[in-house]
Amino acid sequence: MTRFSPLICVVVCGFLASACVPKRARTPQPASTAASTDLVVLLPDPGTTTAGRAIVSNPYGRLELAEAGAAARISHGSAPESTTLDEEEIQRLFGDALASLPPAPQHFVLYFRFESEELTDESRRVVQDVLKAVKQRPEPDVTAIGHTDTTGTPATNIELGLRRAKAVQALLADAGLASASIAVTSHGETELLVRTADGVFEARNRRVEITVR
Repeated sequence: MTRFSPLICVVVCGFLASACVPKRARTPQPASTAASTDLVVLLPDPGTTTAGRAIVSNPYGRLELAEAGAAARISHGSAPESTTLDEEEIQRLFGDALASLPPAPQHFVLYFRFESEELTDESRRVVQDVLKAVKQRPEPDVTAIGHTDTTGTPATNIELGLRRAKAVQALLADAGLASASIAVTSHGETELLVRTADGVFEARNRRVEITVR
């Protein structure tokens, strides 16, 4: 009878990188374990139906997985064999393992008024979503990165971005999150969400990007 090893390689790629490339899905085994088979499955990104890509290879061949549910069976002495698993089959085989994984990071963007550390009205409402995400994690780890548009000098924009990030830190701390668990930094005008020339007012660049892990 074919045996699936308890090791499962579940690859979630799209939100981390354009490709995840395990060099070998399985090391050749002695003849006594030749009946064993490993299974590598590409899962969709959290909250979506799309996935990145993965390469599965062993000494006998190479296989690219390019869509959610694509899988490779790897047996001793043969190249990886392509197959596809539906959601029901994935849950049957790996449901317990998937349920034990930590939740995926959540990302939020808060926007600010011109030359200010004051949030827009809409972003004040988004703060509640950030707090909800924080409360769902037993030991939350939060990063807040401040950004600006291209008005002002690069040096003053670094300072403004940091003040915005610290303003977010203070909001979260006031809601009960320990300040030490909130890392703050500033990229100023160096990572524009909307590319503009120097000295251009652009509301979408005046922001703090938050990641909750």
